[in-house]
Amino acid sequence: MKPADLPPQLHLEGALRGDALIAAVRAIAQGPLAAQAEAIDRVGYYPRAELQQLAAVGGISAHLDSTGGPADYGLAIRAMAEVSRVCGATGFMLWCQAVCGLYLQQSGNPALVGEVLQRHASGAGLGGTALSNPMKSYAQIEALLLQATPVEGGYLVNGTLPWVSNLGPDHYCGAVAAIAQPDGAAPRELMFLLRCDAPGVEMRECPSFSGMEGTGTYALRLKDHFVGADHTIADPTKPYIARIRAAFVMLQCGMAVGVTQGAIDSMWAVEAQLGHVNQFLEDRPDALQAELDALSTRVMRLAETPFDTRTEFFIDVLDARAHGAELCLRAAQSALMHQGARGYLMSSDVQRRVRESHFVAIVTPAIKHLRKEIARLSTEEMPS
Repeated sequence: MKPADLPPQLHLEGALRGDALIAAVRAIAQGPLAAQAEAIDRVGYYPRAELQQLAAVGGISAHLDSTGGPADYGLAIRAMAEVSRVCGATGFMLWCQAVCGLYLQQSGNPALVGEVLQRHASGAGLGGTALSNPMKSYAQIEALLLQATPVEGGYLVNGTLPWVSNLGPDHYCGAVAAIAQPDGAAPRELMFLLRCDAPGVEMRECPSFSGMEGTGTYALRLKDHFVGADHTIADPTKPYIARIRAAFVMLQCGMAVGVTQGAIDSMWAVEAQLGHVNQFLEDRPDALQAELDALSTRVMRLAETPFDTRTEFFIDVLDARAHGAELCLRAAQSALMHQGARGYLMSSDVQRRVRESHFVAIVTPAIKHLRKEIARLSTEEMPS
């Protein structure tokens, strides 16, 4: 039996633009990107050219309504799944790029939604997201690491972010800083576009990453970095985060779907030779495919209303994201068992995918973070 296509639920009925886009993304993913997957994983090659090829066909802007068509979060998730099926690290960078575009568009700041957003959507500008720390802060897991002091015309920001991905000397990211407030005043935060080459910004190399070495991940140190109105995404930040949080988390489902599908592909690849003994393993490819198809249907339904701010909707998004991470772990582990010794070679796609599945499970929001938030929000929603 040949590998299945990505779940049909990820395809929009009768959407020629959607099908044409996915076909173009698939050709890039299975061609030039596949040729670089091992270098991305083990050598630390940053796939700038491949990301820009994906951008050129609309692969990083389907969810943006300023790029020649209506916003389509389902299509964006499909594109991310096609890329993640081949290379989870690049799928993650596609998510970074997509979410950074979301920040720009939803800022409503004329200085960010014009040429800056257009360059970003086209791939001429590349960027990431530094919201891991703020998301953990809002979940009461850790404190905000950046501090903003009000000055004439804006703020001076200081602090260090230890892990920010899809960066380079000419890249940028969305970041959040706590604004210094008078004693007794309510906490308030500033969200801004942080350019890596701006005054007061220092990039530092990170230790080697398992499965993510080519993701352009750096530590950022800010010392009296000035943020003015032209770079402000949101001030205050909490109402803005409440509006975009479901879209932020939902887009990550594309990574989980793609890595899981890649693992299922690897199982079918050895079925003819090893099916007689693999039939005794749990989590067989047909069962995993059925579970993935059901999850994909659910995600596509959620993607129809990405800016629904109801708590029960966000709980559903968090639950789908957690299910995706857990399924990804199971599928990658099962693929290793199905492939046997050949899947244990460092050069094996299966071995790489095991590490990528771990990343899907631990990247913010990690499984434990997701479960914590689901428990907290569910308690808040219970009637008194």
